[in-house]
Amino acid sequence: MESKVYNFTVNLDWKLINLISQIDRFDAKWTAIERKEGQTLKQLKGIATVRSVGASTRIEGSKMSDEEIDVLLKTIDISKLVDRDSQEVAGYFEALDTISESFDKIEVKESSIKNLHNILMRYSQKDAWHKGNYKTNSNAVEATYPDGTTQIVFQTTPAGLATEEAVRHLCDWYSVDSETHNLVKSAVFTYEFLSIHPFQDGNGRLSRLLSTLLLLRTGYKWIEYVSFEHEIENRKSEYYRVLRNCQAERPNENITDWILFYFDALRNIHEQLLNKLEQSGTESQLSPREKSIIALISDNAGIKSGEIAERLSIPNPTVKRILADLVEKGFIDKNGTGRGTNYSIR
Repeated sequence: MESKVYNFTVNLDWKLINLISQIDRFDAKWTAIERKEGQTLKQLKGIATVRSVGASTRIEGSKMSDEEIDVLLKTIDISKLVDRDSQEVAGYFEALDTISESFDKIEVKESSIKNLHNILMRYSQKDAWHKGNYKTNSNAVEATYPDGTTQIVFQTTPAGLATEEAVRHLCDWYSVDSETHNLVKSAVFTYEFLSIHPFQDGNGRLSRLLSTLLLLRTGYKWIEYVSFEHEIENRKSEYYRVLRNCQAERPNENITDWILFYFDALRNIHEQLLNKLEQSGTESQLSPREKSIIALISDNAGIKSGEIAERLSIPNPTVKRILADLVEKGFIDKNGTGRGTNYSIR
């Protein structure tokens, strides 16, 4: 069955309804999970934050790893943010933190979106001239690939009055539509924001921040404890392909494929979150040495076996054996080879 939502057509078929039901069933259990898993969730939020910052900035071309970002965020010094990647990481972290702390006070309106863009671009020297202000030049959406090449994904709303009216219309619709399911509204808002591309730069990053804001404001609070951005990064080619295919039919396009992609990403990450929580229950059965190694890795992503042995006063052969067991059990990830081998929390 076709339905009109905002300016778009959506096929409300059983696949879409089933995805919504799966996400909402998980959400209904969340309050009980939150009460039970308080300390574990605090740790997961820290891991998710690093992953979200890393993934969202890498999607747009940053080269920083999660390990490098973890170090940067722990020792952040504004005066030393001299390269573009670290400036963008700092801005994304601050915008995400603002949303996490104040989502219930951030209304879905133009001034809020401009303010979040200003925070996002706060430390980026190249973006100082336009932060917090709508674009003055047209800007096509481009995909950046690992080899440095780019490809136009789709054209966007023209700069000037057309952009101003489009954002205003989108915010007004979101505020007054009380019939559309909140998950659908979030997916539609994100898609249209990307299609408008209202700012000169930073639109992709801001769209993911806005998704988090909308989900938190409508009660999906578990989104803070797992990285939506990391899921998008892992499916980057699919992400751009779905956007391109839907936007090619603009205006009044059918965006069912985009909504299915968006919901499938949400379903995947809530399953990941459940797995992490189940894993934390298994952690209670670990030995004191295993727990201390996991705790050290959690606070020091990218740490090597020799440093673990030295800091915990455990023989290096023993540390290597425990690390191999923890990798096999799925508690940690092994990165690199040879002398470059290091470990991070999964």
